[in-house]
Amino acid sequence: MNTKVWLQAFRLRTLPLALSSIAMGGFLASAAGAFQWGIFLLCVLTTIFLQILSNLANDYGDSIHGADGADRKGPARAVQSGRITAGQMRTAVVIFVLLSLTSGVSLLFFSFGLAWSAILFFLGLGLLSIGAAIAYTVGRKPYGYIGLGDLSVLIFFGLVGVMGSYYLFTKAITPYEILPALSCGLFSIAVLNVNNIRDIESDRKAGKYSIPVRIGREKAVAYHWCLLVGGVLCAVLYTVFHYQSPTQFLFLVSVPLFVRNGLAVTHKPSTALDPFLKQMAISTLLFVLLFGAGLLLA
Repeated sequence: MNTKVWLQAFRLRTLPLALSSIAMGGFLASAAGAFQWGIFLLCVLTTIFLQILSNLANDYGDSIHGADGADRKGPARAVQSGRITAGQMRTAVVIFVLLSLTSGVSLLFFSFGLAWSAILFFLGLGLLSIGAAIAYTVGRKPYGYIGLGDLSVLIFFGLVGVMGSYYLFTKAITPYEILPALSCGLFSIAVLNVNNIRDIESDRKAGKYSIPVRIGREKAVAYHWCLLVGGVLCAVLYTVFHYQSPTQFLFLVSVPLFVRNGLAVTHKPSTALDPFLKQMAISTLLFVLLFGAGLLLA
């Protein structure tokens, strides 16, 4: 087994984005005086397993559907290049399904004890997350091929990731948590949007009708700016509603990074966009860390 090839297939550069929503939930819980390290670490482990599962399933699904053809502008995928066989990738997907389930169930019992109604509800969310990770590009009608990937990212990287993890800590939730959850979700969609703008031509040929394929690059760029501005505004609104100290606006330090990403998507050719997926993911994590630091300092 080539460890380097598998690590590349795991796409570890996507992990900062996946961890952003958990970190946001943890910071919000800390501000509410309900943070627990055990819950946080199990949330992190479960999220890592789910993100790697999603990446492996995406590698497999795009390869069998033809989206990862020779004219794709991003880095070569493992199944597409033949470095990992389709059978090996299917086995890896099953392994990470089992790891996600094991970690997720452990998290639920650690958080809720034997409160079965809460356990069953969150177990349902977990199974839905696993199904969404696989069905994005795998199956007869993968939803990522009809432009629903953005909605899925908003739900799982934003609403479920932030509000779900916050509830695991606090056992309660208010409508206000939807605002930082939307920030994480919108920034996560922006990462996907950079990817989809980069791959417009190859996706169109493969019949993958992402939002940029459907609306064209010019409108996809405008959509990208809306995602960036919307994410910042949601954080500003939350801070206004919970204002105690100017330090709560510390997250605004990250705004130039989002502007840089938007300008790159606006002006750079598709072949030069790949580094800005990682840049957007890291910028999102930095935004969350600054947001959390501002909360705790206040």
